[in-house]
Amino acid sequence: MRRTAYQHYIPPVNFGYVENDLYRCGQPNELNFPFMEKLGLRCIVWLAPEEPNQNVMNFVDDQDIQLHHLGVLEGGNASDPITEDMILEAFDLILDKQNHPMAIMCNIGRHRTGTVVGCLRKLQRWNLASIFEEYRR
Repeated sequence: MRRTAYQHYIPPVNFGYVENDLYRCGQPNELNFPFMEKLGLRCIVWLAPEEPNQNVMNFVDDQDIQLHHLGVLEGGNASDPITEDMILEAFDLILDKQNHPMAIMCNIGRHRTGTVVGCLRKLQRWNLASIFEEYRR
């Protein structure tokens, strides 16, 4: 009997579809790279204060993905909330279609990433109940 090798596609933690060619998630690991590769990303907006881990940095280099690290700390600490300037800078990148397909990420893909996506949803005139429901997922 002949065995066929199957590729498993496992999305990163808190992965979600935001819009066409726009995704959100937490930091991927090696198991997620085949899935991430299928997205054909051109750009990652990284919102966490620390750099992505070395495996992610290698993946970004191997796939020729632009990494925009917006969460760099300037005298603050990792538990500080995302700033308005970071959100506006993320919007500049998100609204430029030349950056798509794109992923918005932070370590877990929940708080900082969720805040940026929530602000985007507000601009899209979503009601607050729907925004909070998406944030909780």
